[in-house]
Amino acid sequence: MRVLIVDDEPLARSRLSRLLAQIPGYQVVAEAENGAQALQLCADLTPDLVFLDIEMPGANGLSVAAALARNQPPPAVIFVTAHPQHALAAYQVAPAGYLLKPIGLESLQQCLERLGVSTRVHLEKQKQQAPRLSFRVGLEQRSILLSELFYLQADDKYVRLVYQGGEALTETSLKQLQEKYPQQLVRIHRNTLVLAERICGISRSADGQHLLQLRDCPVQPEISRRELAQIRLLLQPD
Repeated sequence: MRVLIVDDEPLARSRLSRLLAQIPGYQVVAEAENGAQALQLCADLTPDLVFLDIEMPGANGLSVAAALARNQPPPAVIFVTAHPQHALAAYQVAPAGYLLKPIGLESLQQCLERLGVSTRVHLEKQKQQAPRLSFRVGLEQRSILLSELFYLQADDKYVRLVYQGGEALTETSLKQLQEKYPQQLVRIHRNTLVLAERICGISRSADGQHLLQLRDCPVQPEISRRELAQIRLLLQPD
């Protein structure tokens, strides 16, 4: 896989390049120190995968990723940042992965394994095919776009899908769903996953419980104490 590394710090680019050299199947074809240079190199070299720093002078990584998504075909993008507060904004751009600095070999390998593809054609299909959630109504198989989802909640032996336009039950477990959509689904409780791009705030109930505000959703599911810190982190401004 042909790789472009984009980071305004030369040492960070060098470190990532050395780590990638230890993993078979990845070739660093170029490095860029800013967003404009990255876009030009992508146009010239059409890399399969771009490691993209978020905070850079000029165009930041989020705007570069949005521009790259319009390419035909687009490269896969893995965000690399030292600032975890960018996580929610990064999820909204739907990257193939997200790494925190300093990057270690193990975390890099795990991220690449989750990418799970080896050709640009497969990357293109992943980026362009809108993910869907499937469920059955009687004998009929139906599905919704993942982007229509509000939240998923364990309900006895089933999982309840609450989405724009209604509710449904699926036999797919929360664990399986989160493993399938690790970038899009966020756990807020042992029995609840939400669509990351809908998270917009936290409120308190009369009895002191923390509730999650979801864009366009009238229901505010409960946040467990265990997951509260993570949700607050996602809501921190850039």
